[in-house]
Amino acid sequence: MAIRNIRMGNDPCLRAVCRPVEKFDAKLGQLLDDMYDTMKLANGVGLAAPQVGIRRRAVVIDVGQGRVEFVNPKFLLQEGKQECVEGCLSFPNRWGVTHRPNHVKVHAQHRDGSFFDIDANDFFALACCHEIDHLNGIVFLSHVEHFLTEKELEKMH
Repeated sequence: MAIRNIRMGNDPCLRAVCRPVEKFDAKLGQLLDDMYDTMKLANGVGLAAPQVGIRRRAVVIDVGQGRVEFVNPKFLLQEGKQECVEGCLSFPNRWGVTHRPNHVKVHAQHRDGSFFDIDANDFFALACCHEIDHLNGIVFLSHVEHFLTEKELEKMH
């Protein structure tokens, strides 16, 4: 288990458009394992490769339904609308209200290079949108309609 440093705030890696993964090898497997361990240690539900300084199209997500890895993901479908309270491991203690699709279909590859499609709803759909945005150099702050104050956050818990 290797824990990687999570890039913060104004790190240029967070605003970079990532390149596709082309080699499906042990190095990719190690990256995905490290990302998952780093995410879990930080109490996150998703982590994208640029958040650990790697400008490649790879994401790990676990919203409580098990670990899902996306390599070279792209949306096939985005529909509906949900209001979300969103945060990010790269922007600690920043929370905001966003609107995201409540259903998405993602086409991606497994760590071995095989292709798959997956449907995601509600919180899982939000996590997919958030993490895939990272691969395009987009951070959640650009979607925030209202930043939450500490008092507003306390009322939610």
